[in-house]
Amino acid sequence: MSSQPFLHPVEDSVPKVSGTIAVGENLEFQRKWWRFEHIVWSIFLLILLCDLLGLFGRGWLAKAKRQTPDGALTLDYERIERASTPSIMTLQFGHSAIVDGRIQVFVSDSLVKPLGAQLIAPQPEISTIGHGGITYTFPATESPAMVQIQLEPSFPGLHHFRIKPLGSESIDANIFVVP
Repeated sequence: MSSQPFLHPVEDSVPKVSGTIAVGENLEFQRKWWRFEHIVWSIFLLILLCDLLGLFGRGWLAKAKRQTPDGALTLDYERIERASTPSIMTLQFGHSAIVDGRIQVFVSDSLVKPLGAQLIAPQPEISTIGHGGITYTFPATESPAMVQIQLEPSFPGLHHFRIKPLGSESIDANIFVVP
């Protein structure tokens, strides 16, 4: 090492506070960082709002209600569900759905298989397989009669299903399953 003293003083490009402490400052970078933070916080707020409204399931926007024109069937279900999470679909039958003390309702295979119909309460008296689904027969004497189907979708995606009471129009609907 050389024992010669420095010939030129060390210059620092970083501004000093009170001439003693070096403080790094880059206003252009700071403004970009603030803009980035605002964008990230806006995205977080949007995700939180979507979750509260039910766009990821179990909320106000996720619930749906459909009815046949003649009032034979009213269907309450969640149009947005989560994969591997149980939910309840409720079928309420009007007076016109009861024929000879029974209710017969056709449920498409797409409701039974991909949407995972786990349990039907009350249990049907007769279940008949055919025509792309299952026809359930329930004893019923008075209106309104109610049947609940527990669903547990197995995989994400858009799933179309059909429910049709005997002698009435069908309800065609979709359930969107999120991961």
